[in-house]
Amino acid sequence: MLLVPSVNPVVSRRRVLVGAATLSLLGAASAACGTPPPPPEVDELIAQIERARNDGSLATRAAAAARPPLAQTLTELAAERAEHVRALEDELTRLVRAGAPTTTTTSSSTPAEPVKPPTAAEVAGALRQSAESAAGLAAQLSGYRAGLLGSIAAACTAAYLVALAPEESS
Repeated sequence: MLLVPSVNPVVSRRRVLVGAATLSLLGAASAACGTPPPPPEVDELIAQIERARNDGSLATRAAAAARPPLAQTLTELAAERAEHVRALEDELTRLVRAGAPTTTTTSSSTPAEPVKPPTAAEVAGALRQSAESAAGLAAQLSGYRAGLLGSIAAACTAAYLVALAPEESS
């Protein structure tokens, strides 16, 4: 019987160190090439910003056609929703550590027909949807964002239930 001695590969300490250094450089390079995806709350916060902008615009247009006491209320609600936009944009900026994405709504400069101004009831309906949306999102989040959205939901709820409550006949 013929015995063949086993051949052990020669691995020097230098080869192990060079291999480890190469792997660590490759790992660092591959990590630097990709940018991390934005947190999932970004899209949700952008949607809340759009809701606040739309509500403010709706309230402003309704105020232009409303009588003085209601017009003042609608103007104040538009200003409040503008504050919500600012607070949400600040949080979005903090969240992504960059400039908040700006989105603009486009409108036709020459409408085919005169646009009827929205009513206070339509503003109240939009505020109700915004309150429900913000409350639902607040329940999914935690910390400051949850508090911010809870506060916005409460403000929208008070706006449509109290400030824009239809007058009941006696």
